[in-house]
Amino acid sequence: MIDLYTDSSPNGFKITIALEELGLPYTLRHVHIDAGENRRPAFLRLNPHGRIPVLVDHATGITLFESAAILLYLADKTRRLLPVEPRARWQAIQWLMFHAASVGPILGQRVHFEIFSATAQPDAIDRYRGLCDAAFGVLDGQLSRHPHIAGEDYSIADIAHFGWTHIARIVGFDFSAHAHLSAWHERVAARPAVQRGVTLPAPAVGA
Repeated sequence: MIDLYTDSSPNGFKITIALEELGLPYTLRHVHIDAGENRRPAFLRLNPHGRIPVLVDHATGITLFESAAILLYLADKTRRLLPVEPRARWQAIQWLMFHAASVGPILGQRVHFEIFSATAQPDAIDRYRGLCDAAFGVLDGQLSRHPHIAGEDYSIADIAHFGWTHIARIVGFDFSAHAHLSAWHERVAARPAVQRGVTLPAPAVGA
């Protein structure tokens, strides 16, 4: 049995979507970040950084934090959502890492400076808007040539990027000028497993 410790956030939605896509049985453990439950000793024993998601696979004795690592683990465990052929496999891993190292952090900083920062910081807002638009442009270019982020097949790279484009739409970060990215987002959003995944443990709301 798998336990998933998560909250309603882009990084959490990546894993609920993946688990729903894979049809793996799991128990959802809602970590209420607003109530500080991610800083409690029991959770810090699972992830000393105090961030969600955390996955505990009791069948293998493996506990993992960091959404990209969890996505890779689930794909490896099931031999799904990650191509087997080496070239395609490494394309998917590359685009997953692009998300983990660039797109996710950039969008996270933009959310902070535009929505949550107690004081307006125009320079920071302009910086992250520009970085965000550049990253969206890279994705749009890739999707102008392929139906999915990593190529021909839907993969964990799509799930990772969708976790944040879903939130971008909710908080009003417009990427409609990137037509291929927008069309991809709509295709992924229509998948039944994705529709279930973004409601767990609860739907996200705009700040």
